[in-house]
Amino acid sequence: MKGTIMRPAFRAPVVSVLAAAAAFAMAGCGAVVSAAPSSSSTSSSAAASATAPASPSPSASAPASASAPAPAAAGGAATPGTTPSSAPAPAELKTYTFPNGHVSFKYPGDWKVQLFTGGGSPSESATATVIDASGTEQATVYSGRIADGVSHPVTRTVFESAPVPGLAAQPAPAAHYGFYVDRMDSNATYRMHLSAGAPKSGQGNALDGIIRAGDGVILADVKFIEKPFANDAAAKSWLAGDEGQALKALLLSISYK
Repeated sequence: MKGTIMRPAFRAPVVSVLAAAAAFAMAGCGAVVSAAPSSSSTSSSAAASATAPASPSPSASAPASASAPAPAAAGGAATPGTTPSSAPAPAELKTYTFPNGHVSFKYPGDWKVQLFTGGGSPSESATATVIDASGTEQATVYSGRIADGVSHPVTRTVFESAPVPGLAAQPAPAAHYGFYVDRMDSNATYRMHLSAGAPKSGQGNALDGIIRAGDGVILADVKFIEKPFANDAAAKSWLAGDEGQALKALLLSISYK
């Protein structure tokens, strides 16, 4: 147990099931491969310069490296009525790019990515599962040609949302990162994912996270256990912590080119 959150070694997928189903629908079979990142970027603290000694020996100073901006900061302005939290950027980030060369995202350097691809050469659908340093599956990102979803009435409370800069050029409605809870029949479902348009608080139909990009679609979800938080206060506390901020930054870093 991490605070008020139970994160078992295995957690059942939520929207990632849609992505996997889409992949099988395209090909009927597929393969799982461990994916090395296509590139990596390092955000490191600038080293302090050593003061020159009084002796004749030359002074030594460590080169200062520019630290890269935190992906969370790239999220732009938050949707009115929400207050994004902030935290320092991870010491190191890596970039994963899908085989199609279009979709990419950043993730912590000590995490890893496994890719499931549909059939065909080249494959037209793939799901990247992001796994943290402890071996826990934390998020899935799907890139492909087809996806399916359902809509149902809920009462929603949005904790935080913001547009995704790397998907701003894609067709409307604009892709947004969001963290919220949906309540239906006294059951609470917490979600952190991308949605088409900004999630809104109040009564309405649930938005599925199908983002149109190029000639395909993107789905991206954090994988929660069935009841990850005891209440809304626990959910907000998790969001402000390292894990919540790392996953928020991952979703905000997704881009299409």
